Amino acid sequence: MSITVIFFLGLIIAFVGVIPPGLLNMTAAKISLKEGYSRGVVFSLGVCVIVFLQTYIAAMFARYLTNHQDVVEILQRVAFVIFVLITIYFLLIAEKQPKPNIEANSKSKHSRFFQGMFLSAINVFPIPYQAYMTITIASFGWMKFEKISIITYVTGAAMGTFVMLYLYIFFFDKIKDKNFTSQKNMNYIIGTITGIIAGVTLINILMEL
Repeated sequence: MSITVIFFLGLIIAFVGVIPPGLLNMTAAKISLKEGYSRGVVFSLGVCVIVFLQTYIAAMFARYLTNHQDVVEILQRVAFVIFVLITIYFLLIAEKQPKPNIEANSKSKHSRFFQGMFLSAINVFPIPYQAYMTITIASFGWMKFEKISIITYVTGAAMGTFVMLYLYIFFFDKIKDKNFTSQKNMNYIIGTITGIIAGVTLINILMEL
């Protein structure tokens, strides 16, 4: 598989992973709104530095797991259950939850970069998420655990994260003005995506039986 395809796989997978409104993307949007576009971007760059490292760790973990197929099979089943639960949450439950409080305190541009690194570092979800997704695309033969492939994928993941954070920054005014009236549609989109991932995972499990 060409490195271009691997790059875009990393970009798309990371992009999808950052779609749900959470601490990182909402903080980036709020910083941009209150302190200016440039500080929101600086915060996002700090986030992406850690995402790069987390995705690299996840890829190394995935490479190890490919040599221990019994562990991979267990993780696939656990991941399937998790994605099903996430799908149910976003399709049936999330719209009933109150909108998040995303107040941001004033800080310097440099501290925003390190704040992005810190908040990203305490958000460990990308590691198991990327490890599972890396194993999945490798099982389809779309990626091999070679150095150039891993670096390309990790770079794509960092870029995908930045793109989604930038979209939150860019569109936050419209989302805020609508008081999250579009949140229901966003939940349906996220639920559909995780449902597709759950379906792919189930197909993988059935093919290995």
